[in-house]
Amino acid sequence: MMIEKELGLNKLGITNIQHIKRNIPVGELVKDILANDEGVIGLRGAVMVDTGIYTGRSPQDRYIVAEPSSEEKIWWGPVNRKISESIFNSLYKNVIDYYNQSTETKTYLFDGFAGAAPKYALNVRIIAKKAWQAHFVHNMFIRPNGNDLVNFDPGFTIINASDVSNKDFQKFGMNSETFILFHLGRKVAIIGGTEYGGEMKKGIFSVLNYLLPQQGVLSMHCSANVNKDYGNPAIFFGLSGTGKTTLSTDPLRPLIGDDEHGWSDEGIFNYEGGCYAKVINLNPEHEPDIYNAIREGALLENVVYDMETREIDFSDSSKTENTRVSYPLEHIQNSIYASGQPSMANHPKKIIFLTCDAYGILPPVAKLSPEQAMYHFMSGYTAKVAGTERGITEPVATFSPCFGGPFLMLHPLQYAELLRKKMVQHNVPAYLVNTGWVGASANSRAKRIKLPLTRAIIHAILDGSIEKSDFDTTLYFHLKIPKSLGQIDSSILNPLHAWTNDKEYHSAARKLVKKFQENYRKYDLGDYTICQSGPTI
Repeated sequence: MMIEKELGLNKLGITNIQHIKRNIPVGELVKDILANDEGVIGLRGAVMVDTGIYTGRSPQDRYIVAEPSSEEKIWWGPVNRKISESIFNSLYKNVIDYYNQSTETKTYLFDGFAGAAPKYALNVRIIAKKAWQAHFVHNMFIRPNGNDLVNFDPGFTIINASDVSNKDFQKFGMNSETFILFHLGRKVAIIGGTEYGGEMKKGIFSVLNYLLPQQGVLSMHCSANVNKDYGNPAIFFGLSGTGKTTLSTDPLRPLIGDDEHGWSDEGIFNYEGGCYAKVINLNPEHEPDIYNAIREGALLENVVYDMETREIDFSDSSKTENTRVSYPLEHIQNSIYASGQPSMANHPKKIIFLTCDAYGILPPVAKLSPEQAMYHFMSGYTAKVAGTERGITEPVATFSPCFGGPFLMLHPLQYAELLRKKMVQHNVPAYLVNTGWVGASANSRAKRIKLPLTRAIIHAILDGSIEKSDFDTTLYFHLKIPKSLGQIDSSILNPLHAWTNDKEYHSAARKLVKKFQENYRKYDLGDYTICQSGPTI
């Protein structure tokens, strides 16, 4: 009974406490993973698991309870679907009953933190029945010291009952048997019907996206790094496939974090204690830091491997394109955390928006005004390449507000206004970097911009040498672009000059402009100032 009282599980309704294992070492978790037949040992001692039928998040099954403390603040719509308190209570009972009836199996409890800045850290508690899920959250959140667990008071709790499905989903008007439900008033979320570990990681991120902006902290889906002397911080925004993790994991610059950060009045700070990197087509030569992080203590998800030798084929996407590895930050030798410093820095000196433009219209690099930065931040643009899905014969524009639309709790304008305020207050320039195509669309035989060229552009931004350039202005998007930049072929810096067929360029540009304009109308901002900072035909 002492454990129940100390941990406060009785408040959640969990009374079966006989087999609770709290913050146990990874070595013990790995033994349980193997004993429970949840996974196997692979490359350099890393654990390999499959996440079942779901190899990614289930955004159509994510709901927020409409309750008095948050209802007027939430950005309701396709991202944040309303659900009633009564439905939540019904599914919550199913989850708690599952935990109380599972008397023969262990319950894993992780207590830790989200947020390296103590002033803004959220005490998180994750409860799970699978050892590998406990391993995952141990990697991804900030691990406590012994004294941190004394009188630990959870600021938000996730109860993962991935084996529980919602048989009444049609009666409840829900999407499927899978459910991810948040009750912000009670500071608890429940997960059922999906094993995918990313639901826990992004669940806490969503909660921080709700809480921190109300404290004046810009919550960001971005990576961040610094100079060797821990100065000149930079933040990198970008959707999947734009190179956010790859470009921020730079051998010349220690990493702060690869995915989630806050920007407060004191500076920037990482939310996490680990990284969650894609490993599809992982190349040890191009991404040595990520490859070398795959060792004992890391957790690989849904990779294809030889059943006898356990050798991984990183190029095999037969299970999913979303193959992943989670590992603690100290696995990245070139990180602030590995050097013994907290994952924090002063205010950023540069902001970089990454996009993979498959239309070939956006320049390799452009400097943005604060208003343009707001516009492109709210747009969150990248493009899928033709041929990635059946029926797609030309590039498909993808927009995700603030480069993290699925995780926003508040209206995107609230985050964009915070961004502009901090840019102006701290005199921080923003740059748009296209890691996709220029001079032709992805439909053609043209090749994507090579990684070394993009790295050269990034370094020119970070060392300030780009500011020594003379600038021109592009058509349509009205972006300031350098006329020349170091040893880079100047013919590709202006898309108009890079295209060999002017007619095709203007046609592709008009298509992309219309897509930006159509996307922006959904925010219904009327004559709001930043609407004038977008592209025109």
